[in-house]
This record gives sequence, C-alpha cells and structure tokens, in this order.
Amino acid sequence: MTTSDPAAPRRTLLLSGEASAAAGAGTPAFSPLYQQIKSLLLQSLQRGEWKPGDAIPSEQELAARFKVSQGTVRKAIDELAADNLLVRRQGKGTFVATHAERHVQYRFLRLHPDHGDRQAEGPATRTVLACRRSRASAEVAAALQLRAGDAVVQISRVLSLGGAPTILEDLWLPGTPFKGLTLETLTAWAGPMYALFESQFGVRMVRAEERIKAVAASDIAAQRLQVPPGTPLLSVERLAFTYNDAPMELRRGLYRTDRHHYRNELG
Repeated sequence: MTTSDPAAPRRTLLLSGEASAAAGAGTPAFSPLYQQIKSLLLQSLQRGEWKPGDAIPSEQELAARFKVSQGTVRKAIDELAADNLLVRRQGKGTFVATHAERHVQYRFLRLHPDHGDRQAEGPATRTVLACRRSRASAEVAAALQLRAGDAVVQISRVLSLGGAPTILEDLWLPGTPFKGLTLETLTAWAGPMYALFESQFGVRMVRAEERIKAVAASDIAAQRLQVPPGTPLLSVERLAFTYNDAPMELRRGLYRTDRHHYRNELG
C-alpha cells in the first residue's frame, strides 16, 4: 500500500471558491495544485490585501481558506519566499517583503567595492538632479507598455559610494501610478527609492531585467561622475516590474568601475 505526499505536485484543478476564479484568471489548466495556490496568493498581493511589511495569514488559515492541505500552502509560500516576495521569520510568521528592510535595500544594485564589502563602504548617498513630468518617447513608451506621448515622470540623479560619485542614472516611470511624485518628495526621502515607491505610491518592484555594455564617458557624464571624458563606464539598462509582470520603471545608469565591479550570482 502506498501513500502520497499531500504537498507533492498534483495535476488537478481547484474546483471551488477562489480556486475556480484562479483557473479563470489565467492559471493554466491542470497545473500543480501548489502553483494554483501560489497564483491566488500572488493575486492577493497584487490587490493589496496584504501590504509590504504585513504578516500574511498562517498556513493553517490559508489551507482552510483554499480548502487544501497545509503542505500545499507551505510549498506555494516557499516559492514566493524564494522569489523575494515573502519573508519567513522564525517564530513570528510570514511577512510581505518590503524594500524598507536593510537586507533587501540593495537587492537590485550589483555594484560592489573592489576591496572590502558594501557594509564597510557605508550607505549610498544620492543627489537628485531633476524630477519632471514629460511625454514618453516611442522607445520609453514601448518599454513601459504605454502609448507614445503618454505622461511619464523622468528623474535624473547621482549615487555616491564611499563618498565618490559612482552612478549617474536616468529613470522613467509611468505618469498615472506616480502622480504627485516631485523633486521635493525625492529630496526629502531618506530611504531607498523603491521603498518610497512602495510606501507612498503602492508600487512594489518585484523583479528586474538588465542589459549591460561598455561605453565611453561623454562630457556631461564625465562632469557628473568626476572622471576624464572618454573614461570607460559600464552602461546598465534596467526594466523593473511589479506584480503580474507589469513594467513600472525604465532605468539607464552609467557606472564607474575604477573602484567597483559588477557582481552577479548564477545558479
């Protein structure tokens, strides 16, 4: 006689309540049960049922809500935790991840000092050069899934690491979700920019794609980064997404690498 693990993937359909709604909202038919639960949890995060930093219901409560085993719920939560969307805290429960937490503040910043570590270098400091509303070019609109000419917020800033200007960035954000974002707001904010987007505009960046190449510093970039014109720089273009793979930020940065290197972990 054999028994099956209730947490193991089962190629079945949830047949009642919210589960059926998930199947009708784009969940692939006959997907493993835990992936359907993951989809439902992701929908709750996207709707704002649980805000960044909030505790989500216990595995037992979620199992009762979705009429599945706790093992199935646990596997769905494990995947969301691996995706950095949820954070498990021993003895306290599971919480919605937030960019305000120190250990995730630099999740998307891959620049590290050549000597020592980032903690020893101290926090990055920023100088916001401009924040203005403009019309999206065709290229920016395509990246953000807007129409050419739609309103966007454009930000220019310099990040300094170890006291030296190191990154020159231009950012474009869709105008509607970021209505009210101003230079004064950015200048007054002391924490990470993504934490500002999260707390004041309800937009949480959950993943990003990057393209990297080497370029020579233009006169303007050289002046901003305090290097000679023509200095080799790393050009990093990032497209950041919120839940449901909705693009929410196009960012183009020029990185000095005379004292830093770009590091990524592959696995």
